[in-house]
Amino acid sequence: MIGILGGTFDPIHYGHLRPAAQVLLALDLAEIRFVPTARPPHRKPPEASYEHRLRMVELAVAPHERLHVDDRESRIAGPSYTVLTLESLRAELGEQPLCLLIGSDAFRGIESWYQWRRLLQLANIVVMERPGSPMSTVAQLPSWAQEHVCRDKDELADKPSGMLWLQHVDPQDISASGIRAMIEHGQSIADLVPHAVWDYIRRNRLYHYKD
Repeated sequence: MIGILGGTFDPIHYGHLRPAAQVLLALDLAEIRFVPTARPPHRKPPEASYEHRLRMVELAVAPHERLHVDDRESRIAGPSYTVLTLESLRAELGEQPLCLLIGSDAFRGIESWYQWRRLLQLANIVVMERPGSPMSTVAQLPSWAQEHVCRDKDELADKPSGMLWLQHVDPQDISASGIRAMIEHGQSIADLVPHAVWDYIRRNRLYHYKD
């Protein structure tokens, strides 16, 4: 199974990396591909350029053997819709089981996504949820989602698409917007991002960094 984790990663931080590592181990994924969003359709443009965000993700995942970067959204014209990214991956990987990793907050808004019903035709969905939070049990899911819930990891590994899996992950009280605000106010973010990412931000003076 291959995991797919998209996001603006503006910047990438441990709130992205730690849950991804938990899912990687829990589901024994062959790899997780981090897919930086080129042109997000549902939010204002990222503060850092695509090239900077891509490079920060490359630096963040470099020490991890099964974490990789996928830059395909930079080559897809128009808004970076997840369904188009999955179509591209599916065309490349054939019937390889794909798992789209989504945080619970994003999943709650999934019905607003472009052609959202096609997502499960192209991949399995893994909802990363904190224990005890909304949607942490099958009964709390929308009715359409309950029909796709998978309760066996082996079944998930056998299906190219169409399954939904709830994966509990440890809470991470970290946000990219909070990190950007800290940088702008001259605070260190050394505990929130990998050292290589923090060094890159400082060297390139991203997010209004000042010495």
